[in-house]
Amino acid sequence: MDEITPEIRSHLVVLANRVRELEELLGTNDVLSDPKQLRELSRERRRLQPLVEQYEKLLVLEQQIDEAKEVLASGDNDLRELAEIELAEAEAELPSVWKELKPMLVPPDPDDDREAILEVRAGTGGEEASLFAGELLRMYQRWIEKKRWKWELLSMSEAEQGGVKEAVVAISSEGAYGTLKYESGVHRVQRVPTTEAQGRIHTSAASVAVLPQAEEVDVVIDEKELRIDTYRASGAGGQHVNMTDSAVRITHLPSNIVVTCSDERSQIKNRARAMTILRTRLFDRAVQNKQQKEAAARKEMVSTGDRSAKIRTYNYPQSRITDHRINLTLYNLPEFLGGEIDDMLKALAIADRSERLARMVQHPS
Repeated sequence: MDEITPEIRSHLVVLANRVRELEELLGTNDVLSDPKQLRELSRERRRLQPLVEQYEKLLVLEQQIDEAKEVLASGDNDLRELAEIELAEAEAELPSVWKELKPMLVPPDPDDDREAILEVRAGTGGEEASLFAGELLRMYQRWIEKKRWKWELLSMSEAEQGGVKEAVVAISSEGAYGTLKYESGVHRVQRVPTTEAQGRIHTSAASVAVLPQAEEVDVVIDEKELRIDTYRASGAGGQHVNMTDSAVRITHLPSNIVVTCSDERSQIKNRARAMTILRTRLFDRAVQNKQQKEAAARKEMVSTGDRSAKIRTYNYPQSRITDHRINLTLYNLPEFLGGEIDDMLKALAIADRSERLARMVQHPS
């Protein structure tokens, strides 16, 4: 068993004290009367509780080992045999308890248990990129349906040949963000387009952004900072979908973020959807700024990678999917695009946790 350093022990003591502090805070009137603080502190306690319970198991075993050694050192022959048994059992169990505890030292992303907003956009490659973006969108929807999670299409702009220029989906399941966050980045496809007469392979791209869904208490938006425009929704080719000004465009003036929703016939519903997207994008911007400051002196391998970076290639001729961050290649492209993406997601999560665990063990503070 590798050594539990004094720095790690000190860190564990701090976390144990924090759990006790949280239990006291969650019983106070100030916290109980503040929904946002109550939710955040409850989430923090849920994250830390398993770690502290495992740490307490380790302390119990270490105490048993110390007591058994004291008995053996005392020369008490009546208790010697029992002490030897207890010592052997505790020493045998200690490594497995530490093995389970060690990964828990990795501080989780506080937003991992949030619901998610998934955005898919066509990139370079013209109509082929739009077709690929549509395939990615269907891939995620099939995966969501297989997990029996709830999803809602908030906004979608279709391309001429059935592809997708841009789509925004709300995934209403706790933990959706933590599971899907590794999908953020540029996805590249290599294949022969249907319009290619000479059979040449083309490369196109689509971008994916997975954002932690913000709740109303997370982001306070001043109505005075919004410019809200309404207009008639149009379908592919420019034809009007309806004869009323139901489409909504909201511009957040301080950040210049623009959100458009036109899928519903009701202006009220489109406005509500647009506000959900705007709130999530503002919350994500704050999260990204915080992470960039914290990671200024180091490079994250997976979890906070640059969303503009190429993360994965889908090669149709070889039925191959390669994730460039962890150098993992799978040869099941049809199944993958059919929503069988769990193996990739698990591998990314393990790689991220392993990298952060190594850093945590070296610098626990």
